[in-house]
Amino acid sequence: MAKNIFLALACGFTLPLIGCVTTSQVATIESYVIDSETYQATGKSERIKSIVLHYTVSNNARSIKTLTTGNVSAHYLILNNDDDKIYNLVPENERAWHAGNGGFAGRTILNDTSIGIEIVNAGIKHEYRNALKNGKLDYHPYEHYVEFDELQVKKVGQLVQDLAKRYDISPKNIIGHADMAPSRKIDPGAKFPWQRLYKEYGIGAWYDEFDKQFFMSQDEFAAATIPEIKQAFRDYGYQLNNSDEWDKKSRDVIYAFQLHFRPHHPTGVIDIETYAILKALNKKYAGRDDFY
Repeated sequence: MAKNIFLALACGFTLPLIGCVTTSQVATIESYVIDSETYQATGKSERIKSIVLHYTVSNNARSIKTLTTGNVSAHYLILNNDDDKIYNLVPENERAWHAGNGGFAGRTILNDTSIGIEIVNAGIKHEYRNALKNGKLDYHPYEHYVEFDELQVKKVGQLVQDLAKRYDISPKNIIGHADMAPSRKIDPGAKFPWQRLYKEYGIGAWYDEFDKQFFMSQDEFAAATIPEIKQAFRDYGYQLNNSDEWDKKSRDVIYAFQLHFRPHHPTGVIDIETYAILKALNKKYAGRDDFY
């Protein structure tokens, strides 16, 4: 009784200023329906724009531990076991930590818009691990790299084929870690079978041999300036500085490009064949990127 009298007095004093709401007068929260069918926007695209392929530089056990317990992760892991399994470590709708600093095709934070695939592979053969330290080599040649297992290649082919179709990923945006971070990374290396995957599974980008031979016969390379060549790399998607010289960072880009498209002779030096391949790729895939 005393409480009711006190409440009535309180309401009487405060009503002219703010009114008085009792517990019974509080509005009930309504239950709303989300309608995703009546109206749909056309200004949209898939969030996933690229696929980045890596090798682990480790064996199965260490690769699993690194990718499941540390600060590095990937959406998929392909071991070198003789089985039919591909391991999904991070859901596709979540962000994996696999790409790091770098960029490609105008995008600089690829973790947000990519699927990362790690493949168990030692990378560089053990006897060549320190080959660059003696100063005689700037970059590892083809023979220093470790082959991928046949079953791994088939798993990669089927997995990437499915992902590219589901997310409508541009062929140019199926790349290696080295393509997006050429001064930090060289994976998946010279022995990753890009050309075979293109021919057998229809995935990724590859140049037409006719166009390559045509550009070599024209010898446009002899007349091309360094800024023109660098712009051609940028046109394809590589991040490259504007310096008027082939400094180390620029040569790193050439080496990454050669690992991908001329793997049997990766030197980090621009030459007529490398330039002809670049021109052929730009001709074939001009305007094929979706930046939105």
